[in-house]
Amino acid sequence: MSVVPVKSQDLDALEVSWFAPICSDDYQFLGVPDGTLRSNWEHTSDILLNADKHGFRNILCPSSYQVGQDTLTFASAVAPLTKNINLLAAIRCGELHPAMLARTVATLDHILKGRLTLNIISSDFPGQSEDSKYRYQRSKEVVEILRQAWTQDEINYDGQIYQLKGLSTDPVRPYQQNGGPLLYFGGYSPDAIELCASECDVYLMWPETEDNIALRMRNVAEVAERHNRVLDYGLRVHMIVRDTEQEAKEYAEYIVSKLDDGIGQTIKNRALDSTSLGVSLQSDQRNNSDQFGYTEPNLWTGVGRARSGCGAALVGSVDQVLSKIERYQKMGIRSFIFSGYPHKDECDIVGTKIIPELKTCSLPHEYGRVPNSVPATPLGVGERK
Repeated sequence: MSVVPVKSQDLDALEVSWFAPICSDDYQFLGVPDGTLRSNWEHTSDILLNADKHGFRNILCPSSYQVGQDTLTFASAVAPLTKNINLLAAIRCGELHPAMLARTVATLDHILKGRLTLNIISSDFPGQSEDSKYRYQRSKEVVEILRQAWTQDEINYDGQIYQLKGLSTDPVRPYQQNGGPLLYFGGYSPDAIELCASECDVYLMWPETEDNIALRMRNVAEVAERHNRVLDYGLRVHMIVRDTEQEAKEYAEYIVSKLDDGIGQTIKNRALDSTSLGVSLQSDQRNNSDQFGYTEPNLWTGVGRARSGCGAALVGSVDQVLSKIERYQKMGIRSFIFSGYPHKDECDIVGTKIIPELKTCSLPHEYGRVPNSVPATPLGVGERK
C-alpha cells in the first residue's frame, strides 16, 4: 500500500527510463573531460538508441544553455530513429511564445506517433535572474495555454503575463488528442509544488533518504488534494549496479578517484539551477552523509561532488538495487529515471541486469490513454513478495 494517493495506484508495473546527457558532458571519471564522451549528436543519440534497444520506456532529454545541445532540435532529429521508447523532452517555459510552443510540441508528438512526454522547467533564462514567484506564474500560464491549445478550438486566455484572444488551435492539435502529452515536473519550493499539484501529472524527485521521500510525497499529495487532483510520482537517480555490493562500491570510488573538488564546484555552478532549493537539499544530504558518502544503505552522494541537480546514486548488487526499487514502488513511486557514468556502458548494465527483472510500462495518461502499456518483460521481482 502506498503512503500517499497515487494516480496509478493499481498499476503493478513501472515506467523505467534512462537519461540522455544532451546538456552536459558524459564522463568516465567525474570532473575529467573526455573528448570521446562530449555532448554531441553522435554520442548522445547513440545512448538514446541503446536505451530503446534495451527496453527502457522513456528517456529524459534535459534543457540547459551553458553546455550541450538544444532539446527540441535533438528530440525531433532522433525521434524517427526510435522504435518504442518515449521521449521526455524538457521545455523551459517562456522561451517560446506559448502558442508557438504548442505547435512545436504538437509537431514533435506527430513525429513520435504519441510517444512524447514533457518535463516542465521554470528556471531562469541565460543572463537573467527573475523572481521565483514570477517564474512559476509564467510556467502556470504557459501550461494552461498549452492545455487550451490541445483541447479547445480556440485559445482565449487573460493572464498576468499572457493575453491571447480568439486564436484558432487548428494547426496545433497533438497526436495525443485526449489532452496532449503527460507533464512531468520537479521542484521543491512552495510555488513549484503548487504548480505541479495544480497543472502537471508526475512529480519528479531527486534521491533522498526513504523517510524524506515519503514525507515529501505526502506534502505534495496534500497540495494536490486541495486542487482535487491525484498525481503520480517519479524518482531521478543515478545507478551503479554490479554483481556484488563490493564491486559496485569500488566502481563508485573509481569514477570520483580523479576528481578535483574545485573543478567539480565549477561544473556545478555553471548550471542555471545551481542555486535552487532542490540543489541545496542535495548538497545538505551530501554534507550529512557518512565518511564514505552514504546517507542510508545503498544510497551514495558522491556523484553530487561534480554535478548540479541529482546528486546521488543507488549503489549495490543486483538484488540490493532491485529490493530498493521495490521499496520505492511500495511507497507509491511509479516512474524512475536512471543514469550512470559513462551513460552508454551503464545503460548496458542496467538494461541487462535490472530491466529484465522488472515489469515495465509507460505511465497511463490522466485522460485515459495508455501508451505502450503492454509489459515488456515478465515480473521477475515477484518472487520477492
